[in-house]
Amino acid sequence: MPHPGRRRRPRPRGRACAAAAAALALLTTGCAGAGGTSFGGGDALNVLMVNNPQMVTLQKLTAKHFTGRTGIKVHFTVLPENDVRDKISQDFSNQAGQYDIATISNFELPFFAKNGWLSPLDAYARADASFDQEDILQPLEDSLTAEDGKLYAQPFYGESSFLMYRKDVFEKHGLTMPAKPTWEEVAALAERADGAERGMKGICLRGLPGWGEVIAPLTTVVNTMGGTWFTEDWEPRLTSPEFTRATKFYVRLVREHGELGAPQSGYAECLNNMTQGKTAMWYDATAGAGSLEAEGSPVKGRIGYVPAPVERTRSSGWLYTWAWGLQKASKKTDDAWEFVSWASGKEYEELVGATSGWADVPAGKRASTYANPDYRAEAGAFADVTERAISEADPKNPGIQPRPTAGIQFVGVPEFTDLGTKVAQEISAAIAGRQSVDAALAASQKLAEKVAEEYR
Repeated sequence: MPHPGRRRRPRPRGRACAAAAAALALLTTGCAGAGGTSFGGGDALNVLMVNNPQMVTLQKLTAKHFTGRTGIKVHFTVLPENDVRDKISQDFSNQAGQYDIATISNFELPFFAKNGWLSPLDAYARADASFDQEDILQPLEDSLTAEDGKLYAQPFYGESSFLMYRKDVFEKHGLTMPAKPTWEEVAALAERADGAERGMKGICLRGLPGWGEVIAPLTTVVNTMGGTWFTEDWEPRLTSPEFTRATKFYVRLVREHGELGAPQSGYAECLNNMTQGKTAMWYDATAGAGSLEAEGSPVKGRIGYVPAPVERTRSSGWLYTWAWGLQKASKKTDDAWEFVSWASGKEYEELVGATSGWADVPAGKRASTYANPDYRAEAGAFADVTERAISEADPKNPGIQPRPTAGIQFVGVPEFTDLGTKVAQEISAAIAGRQSVDAALAASQKLAEKVAEEYR
């Protein structure tokens, strides 16, 4: 039986993306924040990237292990996620070539590619046998391939979502986690685990406003419970019975058995709660497992991992990647590919494993990672569940009905950054008890109507 990460399928050719003007107007929403490393200029490669831990590790290793071998100097500008998205959009849309490489996600890639802001990487990947494009997990390659069939970015790491739980607490209190739980089963377990240990809540779910915060996990619940943001013909469905039921379920679960301060809790807060033993379960990104199992973590070895809960779909985990995109206007594309090939290659994963520990490896992108005995020795508790979640993710068909665009935890149009953020504010207010779910969704439906008018 072939390895699930190595299946080769035809590259997707989705619906046309929004026009350049719409993408620019909605993606460049503000000026980049302060901080990071200054622009290097000269002959150096200039890399603009998000300031997450994996990127910080990369920055520390580059001078000695990349520049020392190739002679190619690299200057990094490192910014928080919201700031880096703004700055990338501004620089790439202007095609000034200030930055040669930037971290982009599978959300932005279709718009950037359609607008001609990125260099295709197919020829580089074919010519670079050591990179081994066949080793890249197929869903990630698909998500970084535009509607013209060309590959426009290479993943630095990938993630899906799954359910994490305190297996020691479950055993102590006679609780059993199903191998493939449903959301109703999770809700019942959350009720029983709530207060099982002093100061412990049943589950942690994001409630923080933001299209990448509360909307991400909530949308996966909507998908598997039969809902969708829009029909194939761009009819908004935020007040449909399915969307309403899923949202009420999510809000009720987090209000009754979720973490304290849920309306202000996002990924970082839930990670902290799980690490500090304040919650029995956590549904979120597979990337969180590396921190939970890291050396020095109070819960290392105590966590169990199972697939994202489902109801009406076979799987429900999301798909996300931070990937390297090359600006079309760059005059250093050959050197830029050298950097991308190194940073996303097998050699770099080995380097991180040897210098920082295998828990820090930017995984979730290569089939070979999950066959690596060193990686499995440290990540064995969650490696198989993570790989399966990524391999089963289907952005083109995440629910039970056709969608107008690809996307699991988001709607693949540039307007979603604004729409998702505003809807998130409504949902977060419902979690806080300031309004009903029905009122939140009624307001959200009106917002979605305005977006739909642009596409009908």
